Amino acid sequence: MHPMLNTAISAARKAGDIISRYSDRVDQLDIKEKEQSDFVSQVDKMAEAAIIDTIRYAYRDHSILAEESGRHKGDSVFEWVIDPLDGTTNYLYGIPQYAVSIALLREGKLYQSVIYDPSKGDLFTASKGQGAMLNNKRIRVSARRSIENALLVTGIPYKASQDMDLFLQTLKALVPGTAGIRRPGSAALDLAYVAAGRYDGFWEFGLNKWDIAAGVLLVQEAGGLIGDMMGGDTHMESGDIVAASPKVFRDMQKRIHPIIKSSLASQEAV
Repeated sequence: MHPMLNTAISAARKAGDIISRYSDRVDQLDIKEKEQSDFVSQVDKMAEAAIIDTIRYAYRDHSILAEESGRHKGDSVFEWVIDPLDGTTNYLYGIPQYAVSIALLREGKLYQSVIYDPSKGDLFTASKGQGAMLNNKRIRVSARRSIENALLVTGIPYKASQDMDLFLQTLKALVPGTAGIRRPGSAALDLAYVAAGRYDGFWEFGLNKWDIAAGVLLVQEAGGLIGDMMGGDTHMESGDIVAASPKVFRDMQKRIHPIIKSSLASQEAV
């Protein structure tokens, strides 16, 4: 196992220990609302600090982009992208669907990733060119041959700045013929589950880099396809993302493309 991946695993487990320690006393935590319906707790901050300390101890010159504390500059080609607790709202409500997400980029390219679910003990890992693993067993995306009977997963917009109408149009286009749609509340785990074949496809608008970086590499290394809503490669910057097994990905794109093209044309006409 790559030493940098080992560092990421160690950091994720330390964060996971903190998250688990406070899971049965959430009512005692100091919780703040960053913006409407977007919460941060003491646990998010403590978990993030533990991750950063672990990384800094091993690699002092690496850059870090963390959800709660922002950018920590370094003098290296390596950058760590951290979400210490993806699914904070689930955590605060006692719903066991949340995870630690850590990705490492080398010269801007995804290189290592870890997604750790402390409530279930699931450890998803991936190294560029080396495949994806769940608890040290290799995983692959599903072998489903089309979107028919596929199980899809998404995130529903809940902020005032997000385009609910656009999302609902994609939902209406993607639902027919599928086995259904799920909305569990953690994009990191949604992507990890696509990589493990637990879901056939995922789409969501307006995510942050730290929400998706680790999951993107997992899906790619598990044989899946990743792109933005038009099949391009802007997903890491735009946060608009589609991820799926190859044939489901193509079917999802076929259904989404006309909606996105129409939306873009309407914006240009204004």
